[in-house]
Amino acid sequence: MIESDRLAHVSRWRSLPLAEKVLFSLGLLALAMALPPWPGAALVLATASAAALASGVGWRSWLVLLAGPGAFVLTGAATLLIQVSADGVGLAADGGRAALALVLRAMAAVSGLLLLTVTTPLAELTQGLRRLGLPAELAELALTTYRFIFILLDTARRMNASQMARLGGDGWRRRIRSLGLLVAALMPRALDQARRLDVGLQARGYDGSLPTLGRRKPVRPLRMMAIVAVLGLIAGTTLWM
Repeated sequence: MIESDRLAHVSRWRSLPLAEKVLFSLGLLALAMALPPWPGAALVLATASAAALASGVGWRSWLVLLAGPGAFVLTGAATLLIQVSADGVGLAADGGRAALALVLRAMAAVSGLLLLTVTTPLAELTQGLRRLGLPAELAELALTTYRFIFILLDTARRMNASQMARLGGDGWRRRIRSLGLLVAALMPRALDQARRLDVGLQARGYDGSLPTLGRRKPVRPLRMMAIVAVLGLIAGTTLWM
């Protein structure tokens, strides 16, 4: 199971109404994009991290989730440090400040979306989108694609274990060769497993929809007001500073 999905199923906030979590997460995302990087994006990042920890996510798990997109953000920010001109290549005069602003804004936006990911399972998100008018076909396609990701990961994990058992990782040359063989054989095997999954669904009377159990939870006005107050506090503090 993907780590974010596992965290969403055991989150303390899983029982909260979807509308409240969406308002908080998308509100943080909007503030990260609209407010100045300092201190606005920094406050958004701190708030999202504190909320994730309060929902039951361990700090190590939260840092691991941020590390993936953070690597891409740092790669893009590094290009702002270099300036190419007629005199040659050198350091940009204001590159450090621009890079820091990019990192803060991007990581704040990512943290807002990750907060929704680690507190809400995908099935609940698709149910919410269905209530907003998303066609059933698109919702089922999203769930099927999400399931296919698990098939890919499980197939790759078993293939890698089989290679390691046959000394496929003995030395970096053999490890590279094993990795190439794994990538070449992964897609055909995963597609075969996906076909078997489809055959199993058809044998169980699959009619094009995958109903999931869920209960629509009522929204509490006090909590909605508290969320708006927190978002307003972040915006007000940023503008004041």
